[in-house]
Amino acid sequence: MPRGLPFSVDTWSPSSKRKRHHFLTHAHKDHCSGILTHSSYPIYSTHLTKSLVLHHYPQLEDSLFVGIEVGQSMVIDDPDGQFWVTALDANHCPGALMFLFEGIFGNILHTGDCRLTPECLQCFPEKYINKKGREPRCQLDYVFLDCTFGRFHQKLPGKHSATQQVINCIWKHPAATVVYLTCDLLGQEDILADVSQTFGSKIYVDKTANPECFQALTHTVPQILTEDPSSRFHVFDGFPKLSERAAAKLAEAQANFQPEPLIIRPSAQWYACEEGDSGTESQRKLRFNEAVRDSFGVWHVCYSMHSSREELEWALQLLVPKWVVSTTPNCRAMELDYVRKCSFGTRLTSNDDPIWKLLDISVETSSRADTSAKGLGYSLVVQGPTQISEEYQLQPEKPSSSHLLSLSPPSNRPPLTLFGRARLSFQDSNSPLKDKIVFINDLSPQVTTKKIGQGVQVEESEVKCRNKLQRKLDICIAEEKCENSVKNEAHKVAPYSPIGSSSNFSHNLRKYYRSMNVPVPQPLPSLVKLMDSKRKNKRRIES
Repeated sequence: MPRGLPFSVDTWSPSSKRKRHHFLTHAHKDHCSGILTHSSYPIYSTHLTKSLVLHHYPQLEDSLFVGIEVGQSMVIDDPDGQFWVTALDANHCPGALMFLFEGIFGNILHTGDCRLTPECLQCFPEKYINKKGREPRCQLDYVFLDCTFGRFHQKLPGKHSATQQVINCIWKHPAATVVYLTCDLLGQEDILADVSQTFGSKIYVDKTANPECFQALTHTVPQILTEDPSSRFHVFDGFPKLSERAAAKLAEAQANFQPEPLIIRPSAQWYACEEGDSGTESQRKLRFNEAVRDSFGVWHVCYSMHSSREELEWALQLLVPKWVVSTTPNCRAMELDYVRKCSFGTRLTSNDDPIWKLLDISVETSSRADTSAKGLGYSLVVQGPTQISEEYQLQPEKPSSSHLLSLSPPSNRPPLTLFGRARLSFQDSNSPLKDKIVFINDLSPQVTTKKIGQGVQVEESEVKCRNKLQRKLDICIAEEKCENSVKNEAHKVAPYSPIGSSSNFSHNLRKYYRSMNVPVPQPLPSLVKLMDSKRKNKRRIES
């Protein structure tokens, strides 16, 4: 999340603790990691999410949480100005939300984990929807997007269709006296509810072996639970080592001359991992229409709580955000077609250059289409909002320009300069300085402002950027002079120092290496042997 924002989402760390507002999208543990140590008031979430989190972490105080439900909007007072937050259904698991933030920082959507189907986006505010090729009345500046299956090109079946596949698989195996359903994850309780209703049987969950699943189902679908192990339907742990445990169950039934149990795993992970397997397109499509048995005896059904690539692309075409940031590391947002073709960020092609990432060069964008890099720094800086939603207007007029937000934290790596050399070399020191400068771009002064209350305060200006670059240039010239003087000293004191012992380096030269955080170079063993052999031959000839 941009560091300039007064809130964090699903982040619990020392830095996020300094934020004034905290938002929790849902109760899955990977989104609550660190909440026990770094939580602080207020935490905005649904009542169900709060109940599940308090069960996982009973040490937390109930008073930390502020309730917000699907479809609810609230105004949040903040020292930097009021902002609006709207809770939207994430179509992921019970209690899961997307958060839409509107304020002086712009319009930001954080999806958390989500399944962006057409039904899900129907509840999105109409002013942000691109209809029939028309620009939306308000544009999203940032979308922090769940790209879990951003690389998965197959079309995923809907949740209802996948649930029906589970039921069909059970119908096709009437001899199975025990059916193990690996539905122990929050978000799969709908499958258990439909199975229970269809077959008129309750679901057994071993609350001793799987207390978290039992507690989650108690909060969501308590009417389907039973503690009677003689029930036909059992919840089976999906992790770890499902294949080995499934094979053991089948072997046990065979050894006891019992009917083979039915083990069904509703999940899209197996399909995503198997996408690269050989097979015709028709066979692949068939695999998504019915349950498939693997070599370990587990029946797989493609049930996904995350969007496929097709759904992500469709949603982005509908929402047309300016910037897209992936919240999952397995897929970068730049891999999505929409981001490559439509996002304003693609104009900054230099961001893809590994050297830019190595040197932590910051980039500023402006409203001009031919924007290019302007500044040097430690974090990526991008243009803030150019349009504020209609409901958010603290002033009759909009600010003249936007507040800059930093997209990444400061680097912990030691600072590197674009102008100095990492190692000393006896090259021509008279080469033009401009050949060593990576870039110095348009430095025309333009002021960026931020609206606070009734006044306008200068937050950052390109005049400062110009002065900063001028100082860098002065440092560069000073380094050149220092480098030339060190070279001259090195020539006078130790003409053979490049390949001789490091002790031959002058004091100034050794000091220069230390100032560059570079170890004093040692001679290569092969060169030492060569020099020794030359000296021996010279002595032999003289004698």
